Amino acid sequence: MEMQGTRQLAVTQQQAWDALNDPEVLKACIPGCDGIEGAGENAYAITMAIKVGPVSAKFKGAIQLSDIQAPSSYTIGFEGSGGPAGFGKGTSRVMLTPGDSGCELGYTVHATVGGKIAQVGQRLIDGVAKSMAEKFFTRFDEEMQRRHGPAPEEAAQQPGALKKLWGKLTGGEGKETDT
Repeated sequence: MEMQGTRQLAVTQQQAWDALNDPEVLKACIPGCDGIEGAGENAYAITMAIKVGPVSAKFKGAIQLSDIQAPSSYTIGFEGSGGPAGFGKGTSRVMLTPGDSGCELGYTVHATVGGKIAQVGQRLIDGVAKSMAEKFFTRFDEEMQRRHGPAPEEAAQQPGALKKLWGKLTGGEGKETDT
């Protein structure tokens, strides 16, 4: 399976880098992730539940980071086994490029699967992989907004929001008064 894409993130390159290297953020954002823990330098152990068509299984795996160029890029090597359901392994290259309104995350993935999962068909596997990537980025965007606030352009689209909030807090309904 091959997959690639880019996403515009409303956070700085350093904020995105820090989050992509935080096991708690990854656990919250990776669909089906039950746990991710440090397992050595630039290495993690991961457990997750995956369902591809009629095949579902708990996978235990390992992630190894290499070619680290902080805060710009790294390569992720991964492999996991779901017992009789099958296995998956591969690599992903992640690149963060600073921009005017945050940064761009680019990625390429090369993966292979085997066992029962491989028998469901490549189109179904590709669809599940794309869906998981989309869910990851949606959750990641939400987590970044929770941690770092809305994108500057989102805040600008709500003129007077702070004034209205202050009014509600003080009972003034956000209206100006002349005294």
